Amino acid sequence: MENWQAFLSFFTFLGVIALVITEWMHLTIAAFLGALILVFTNIMSLQEAIDYISKSHATLGLFFGIMVFVRAFESTKVFDYLATKIVLFAQGEGKRLLISIVGIVTVVCSVLPNATTVMLLAPLIPPMAQELEINFVPLLILMVLVANSAGLLTLVGDPATFIVADAVNISFIDYLYNLSLGGVIAVGVIILFLPILFRKIWHTKLSSLAELPNPQINHPQVVMVGGVIVALVLIFFVIGESLPIPISPAAAALLGAALALLLSHHSKIDSVNHILRDVDWSTLIFFMSIFVLIGGLEKTGVINALSGILAIIIGKNIFLGSLVLLFFVGILSSLVPNIPLVVGMVPLLKQYLVTVGLVSPEVLASNFDGQFPPEVLPMFYAMMFGATLGGNGTLVGASSNIVAAGISEQHGRPISFKTFLHYGLPVMIVQLVVLGLYVMVRFLF
Repeated sequence: MENWQAFLSFFTFLGVIALVITEWMHLTIAAFLGALILVFTNIMSLQEAIDYISKSHATLGLFFGIMVFVRAFESTKVFDYLATKIVLFAQGEGKRLLISIVGIVTVVCSVLPNATTVMLLAPLIPPMAQELEINFVPLLILMVLVANSAGLLTLVGDPATFIVADAVNISFIDYLYNLSLGGVIAVGVIILFLPILFRKIWHTKLSSLAELPNPQINHPQVVMVGGVIVALVLIFFVIGESLPIPISPAAAALLGAALALLLSHHSKIDSVNHILRDVDWSTLIFFMSIFVLIGGLEKTGVINALSGILAIIIGKNIFLGSLVLLFFVGILSSLVPNIPLVVGMVPLLKQYLVTVGLVSPEVLASNFDGQFPPEVLPMFYAMMFGATLGGNGTLVGASSNIVAAGISEQHGRPISFKTFLHYGLPVMIVQLVVLGLYVMVRFLF
């Protein structure tokens, strides 16, 4: 491949990342234009670009399904109802309010992606905090920190973890066995920080609970049927891949979306057109464009060259490689959104493992569905932990952070980079250190 094509692919990717970090251009537009640059310069044909997108069909299918499912039940007000119950459970004590937020966000993030959870619950925090006469900014930041951390609890809790797991064929059950405890530990770190970072609210006695708005669930029968659909999807998440006819998490999510659309249409709580119109198409297009950009790096040999550098630094030392990846990806993820980061790192890590002879070249095939040697998996586990928890470090580290910041600004209190750093940086550092110890004890020793 010509050198100019490699240089153009590399600097186009860096340019898109720079635009995303600086927010000079909307992230979807930046990624979309970057992908089109590769097509119009003939680095990739349109067919090749579509082929690279198709390789990540599982990621796109999973999040499209979850987006449709969540939107289908929005009109029932079930999420508003749950948020009000959080405050009422506090019974006038700030510490109970903080623990309640941790609890419900953790539960929701075990079945929904963290950014989706923040989209649903964060808008309910400012009006309720104002009713209680407390500052809602720390509560929004707490919600984000918990959502990012709880994203490690299951395979579908964070886009970054799903992308990595799908790339190395880690099943839902394998994820629960090997990685969910890491999510529990990450949430536990936040709980330990509550009396320190949120000490003002922790010691606050809340008032005016009787004056809180008391939203009611609309269409309770629809919510009950929706609960059955959720249970069905979760069952397929857990056992689907072990059935005689395997059902992937993406297929289970799409089934849930189809049933939710059917229920909404039949019960007339919302129209199919309205639900599909409100799907976050921007995020899906961003995903697809990033996959094309990574395809350009792969085709032009950039990833192969970078893997050689990684091989020189780490060699065959899985122990060193896992710790380097955990902290390097974690720190980088606090500055670069974790989705494009892991999309780029996964093929890089695969190529590195092939280069040093730890796995066979067949793992590089797009249709490879075998298992990686257990001894190399800690490097992928470390990447998941680093990419997810690194998002807690700064305001631009994760999409859920940006969502919460936008909601806060709409209510008259912008979250500054410095304010978020005050809460997020110490949490991120301690989480990375603790999870580094977990990776060493659980997988390396």
